[in-house]
Amino acid sequence: MKLTWGQRLAVRIGDALQRIAPWDRLPRPLGLLCLIGIRIRLRLHNLYDPAPWRPPDAPPTGAAGFPFGRNQPLWDARAETEEGSLLEPSPRVISERLLARNGAFSPVPFLNLLAAAWLQFQVHDWVLHDKDPDPSRKIRVPLPDGDGWPYGSDGAMPVARSKHSAVPPTPGGPPVYDNSDTHWWDGSQIYGTTPEHEHSLREFEGGRLRLTEDGGLPRDPVTDDPQTGVTNNWWTGLWLLHWLFAREHNAICARLAAVFPGMGDEDLYTVARRVNSAVMAKIHTVEWTPSVLPHPTVRAAMHGNWYGMLGPRGSRLLRRITRRDVLIGIPGSPHDDHGVPYALTEEFVAVYRMHPLIPDELRIVSAQNGGRVADRSLAELLGPAAAIVDGQFRRCDLMASFGVARAGRIALHNFPDTLRNLARGAADVDAGDEPRIDLATIDVLRDRERGVPRYNDFRRMLRLPPASSFFELAGGDAATAALLADVYGDVERVDLMVGLYAEPLPEGFGFSETAFRIFVLMASRRLKSDPAFTDLYGPSHYTREGLRWIEGRTMRDVIAEHLPTLRPLIADVRNPFEPWDRPCNRRSGVTAPFAATPCGP
Repeated sequence: MKLTWGQRLAVRIGDALQRIAPWDRLPRPLGLLCLIGIRIRLRLHNLYDPAPWRPPDAPPTGAAGFPFGRNQPLWDARAETEEGSLLEPSPRVISERLLARNGAFSPVPFLNLLAAAWLQFQVHDWVLHDKDPDPSRKIRVPLPDGDGWPYGSDGAMPVARSKHSAVPPTPGGPPVYDNSDTHWWDGSQIYGTTPEHEHSLREFEGGRLRLTEDGGLPRDPVTDDPQTGVTNNWWTGLWLLHWLFAREHNAICARLAAVFPGMGDEDLYTVARRVNSAVMAKIHTVEWTPSVLPHPTVRAAMHGNWYGMLGPRGSRLLRRITRRDVLIGIPGSPHDDHGVPYALTEEFVAVYRMHPLIPDELRIVSAQNGGRVADRSLAELLGPAAAIVDGQFRRCDLMASFGVARAGRIALHNFPDTLRNLARGAADVDAGDEPRIDLATIDVLRDRERGVPRYNDFRRMLRLPPASSFFELAGGDAATAALLADVYGDVERVDLMVGLYAEPLPEGFGFSETAFRIFVLMASRRLKSDPAFTDLYGPSHYTREGLRWIEGRTMRDVIAEHLPTLRPLIADVRNPFEPWDRPCNRRSGVTAPFAATPCGP
């Protein structure tokens, strides 16, 4: 990637400003200039194709089966092995001593459970590593004396390895893994990744997806699994969003058919999928991200990614005379992969490990009066139990419950207890896996196995200063520093996920600034490198009616359209991913039917 004079100037201005103060403490216009400079540097130094010698029959860029990229230089990336540091310190000890919630849930006040479900819903559109099917190659995580974990043998917890790519890696470079999902923002979690799967979900009339007579998701008659694009790690949160956006697809089909009565089933389906995927990308960009990172500069930056510097009205006017993304936003601007074939990266996967967002309990409330209907444990919302919950409670009550429930802090000692003792699905157990897993142990292990740098090296990779001590990493918390020191011994050994959870957060941040640097790079790259959001973003690809739908649709609109009982409740909500019962998230400040909760930190 060769920088223009304007890009070089932006980098120099950003560097000069950050010598005065960190970007998040500067006035918003100056903070935005800093973020532009940071993004340019990241594009220049942190995009790598791990397998440039792909054979001619390799999947095309961004397709399912295309390898994950890297944000670190290939010559620095090394997978950790059992002969080296893969099991040091023990991932299970880290799970037990640093990550375990042990019943003490720590909520984040400005984020609701719908935001947590949305993140998983989107991740299922983007990334999926396959497991190595060879049982003899499992990693054996030693269990410390007195651990008590009953699922294993010979004092070890077996964990399946990630499946290596068939594409050869760069000689001397890191291991390469394929993404079983498409890398594109194309709604594959709803529509599937293969033509056969996609066809099985369609009605083949009016472009619609198949739904049950009562408008619900159909279920497989043999396995009883929901019939949708991706069903991994299924729970009620995913069920709600898959159901919601399957109905949104059919609503788009109905609008297109009304405007274009001659449009056939195949065209209706294809255009509706494009529009639905763009609606989800827009919601993630301008609604979800500002909810989890409620900092005024971040909010302005994300709106700028979609609308440009002058907002929606300015973007519509300027599209007639320019395609510069700084003015009109990335949609409709020229495609650019910045000199590296587009792929989501292993480091992107690593920083999206945000399981602490999920509580172990959910109070189900009435959408009419906010009263308690029932309490359910997370275990009662997982897997096949999601269908049972759907049959027991009204969908509007379930959605309202997610709207008022708080997500958890992304921090140490807040990993869900349920996910640290998680029951496997029947298919996994039949395939030879253990009946339960500790997901926290596996999360730590995955980064080491895949060659993702440990915390301090990750910060060096991003040109950020490493933590000089456990005390600094813990933000001055002596007790946390002492515990980290006891587990790791050397601050250089701290795992990435642990460091991200321990790192003090800037004001208005729901996750660490280290993770945010990857977000700065990849959030815009997912749009800028995709022809569907750049060169093809126009009426010939989406139709004019489809573009109007994208422009006018918000998450609040989607919920109100398909759950009309919630319209009076949600009409006043500013951001559906923030708690619906906080006065500061409601235009009028009135939270009826729910009791008002404070808007403090």
